[in-house]
Amino acid sequence: MPADPYAWFPQFYANPAIRALADASRWTISGQIGDDDPEGHDKPPTHKAPIDIRHLLDFGRLRGAWAKDQSCLVTLGELTRAIPDAANNAFYLQAQTDGLLVLDIEPDCPPEVATDLLRLPGTLYSELSMSGKGFHLLAALPKNFHDFPNAATKRVLREEHGWYELLLDHWATFTRHSVPERIIAHANSATESAAFASYEDLYAELALKARESAAGSASDIDTDEAMPEIPYAQEIVEQTLATARHQLRAPEDFDHDLSRWEFSVLASLHGWMRTQLRAYNALGIEYSVSDVAWLLYRAAVEIIPPRPKHSQRRNGRPFLLDRAAALVADREASAQSSS
Repeated sequence: MPADPYAWFPQFYANPAIRALADASRWTISGQIGDDDPEGHDKPPTHKAPIDIRHLLDFGRLRGAWAKDQSCLVTLGELTRAIPDAANNAFYLQAQTDGLLVLDIEPDCPPEVATDLLRLPGTLYSELSMSGKGFHLLAALPKNFHDFPNAATKRVLREEHGWYELLLDHWATFTRHSVPERIIAHANSATESAAFASYEDLYAELALKARESAAGSASDIDTDEAMPEIPYAQEIVEQTLATARHQLRAPEDFDHDLSRWEFSVLASLHGWMRTQLRAYNALGIEYSVSDVAWLLYRAAVEIIPPRPKHSQRRNGRPFLLDRAAALVADREASAQSSS
């Protein structure tokens, strides 16, 4: 490796997103470290962890980083000058401070899923993971980040199979080995509809899952293959829509982010529908959470224009029905916790 790492990894060091992080004193290297024994002799390395780089530079001794600031860490420039032949560059990412997040795609992620993620618009920097089989993608904080307060407090949002995760307040270890052009070209040549249209779309999916796990889950609500007989279903849907059509916010209010807009529509419809349901409850009619999910779904498809993602299935049912079930489960769990 040449003495000048800037020449060895130009796409990393010249990248605008990386340069935006460079002056934060949250950089180090990740390496094998061991604890000191009582007699003062270092034990053999026991695990890999971010290193207290200041202690290493000042005293020549390895120990784990015990703080996530200048007490242990340095800027990227300082790190590069001090250890130009470092095997990696580790950074403690704070998404809300930095305005960036990292999408970490694991080596065992199915190729078709990884391809979908690699062609997400808005990726600012991409590289291979240490194994050479996974990927790290750096992107701007999604515009809908604060639409999901529970998710915004998470350090990591993981996909249910562990195939990929969004790092929000976490260590990110950069290899600086850019994704080869042939892999990018292959991903961009895919003709199938992508599972996610944007990072906002991906974030909404994972954020909703986090919200469900903290409250109610869509899988908590069973829905039959077909809509059951529900008393006054047509009237409830029509009365809800009569109110909604004049009060719903437009997609342009969400910068045309359809995932955010659809979530807003479902939440608004549910609020207005509850008023209708209470009127029928007064007549002695009870509606199950499954009934409410179906009614919400029926109202939603009347007002939300179809798009390719709606043809997908979640938890064995149409995408929008599953999103309706998720919202109903969340509202039910919230109501129970506050009662």
